Amino acid sequence: MSSVLNISEDQRDCLQEITNVAMGQAGDRLARLLDTFVVLSIPHIEVMAPSDIAMALHSIDKNDSVSGVCQGFIGGGISGEAMLIFNDTSFTDLAQLMKYDDALDEQAERELLMDTTNVLFGACLRGIAEQIDMEFSYGPPMVLGQHMRLKEIFDQNNSRWSHALVTEINYQLEGYNVNCDLLIVMTDNSLDIVLKKLDYLIQ
Repeated sequence: MSSVLNISEDQRDCLQEITNVAMGQAGDRLARLLDTFVVLSIPHIEVMAPSDIAMALHSIDKNDSVSGVCQGFIGGGISGEAMLIFNDTSFTDLAQLMKYDDALDEQAERELLMDTTNVLFGACLRGIAEQIDMEFSYGPPMVLGQHMRLKEIFDQNNSRWSHALVTEINYQLEGYNVNCDLLIVMTDNSLDIVLKKLDYLIQ
């Protein structure tokens, strides 16, 4: 599918390295916040249509109930969204790690989602922006849905793009049942600039 936008292997490798650094910084911040070891997957990078994203998530069972948050970003001709998809079995352990003692109702789960999102999105997007010498402005984070199937989350997130460059990485907390996928989605209108940035770094 990458032929849609003619991404070379060198460009893919470069973006993977940038993402590795940025998402590693985000994982380190989360590890410090929760005082536990964070296990990261290798970034998976693909060009895909919105309808393909749910099917592309490798580490979440398609039948599992999930909750998700997204946050838009824009700057220097690049725009996109960061998305965090949580397996719903994560909430009990996440509440324990964050020392959240109140009843774990839907509002409490939303707060846990937002707290985790703020840590991961902030560090990750800043890390990417710094490496490609750009500054992003951010929209407010929004809950995509709670206790839904993956397909339902993405079906209702009516995207405004036909194809996008999607980078996915999975975070797990060692010794805890916490599993989430962080996606960085850069829209088709941004990709000329993204690829030029990558070419400059490759040289």
